[in-house]
Amino acid sequence: MTVKQLSIFLENRAGRLAAVARLLAQHSINIVALSLADTSEFGILRLIVNHPDEAAALLRQANFTARETEVLAVGVEDRPGGLARVLDALERQGVNVEYMYAFAGPCIGTAALVFRFEKPDQAITVLTDAGINILPAASVLGSSSNRT
Repeated sequence: MTVKQLSIFLENRAGRLAAVARLLAQHSINIVALSLADTSEFGILRLIVNHPDEAAALLRQANFTARETEVLAVGVEDRPGGLARVLDALERQGVNVEYMYAFAGPCIGTAALVFRFEKPDQAITVLTDAGINILPAASVLGSSSNRT
């Protein structure tokens, strides 16, 4: 039920983000979702890609610091209150969200959220019990996991 995410530590200077995107493109690795957070000195680029193991190896070979993390992708209705429903279920059971970001949902009328939890197994149980759709990795990656 989890999805593999890459976290890449980048120096906060011109060209570092482009270098990651270029490297992945050169190897036909598709970026499905991303989040970038920065400070004055460095940034953390979080990516979901169609071939995470290969991407991590390529990034490390290119001297980027890359770490793999398991996250949950959750499908919600793309309407007011969709996010609140998910967060309310988590709050009722005391599940803390470490961070989250969104990307285009796999179906029209849906949004997709990526969550990182301290206790992912507890979050899976809470969300499933609340009838919230946890997206399998294959659904998140869709046809982008195939190479042409």
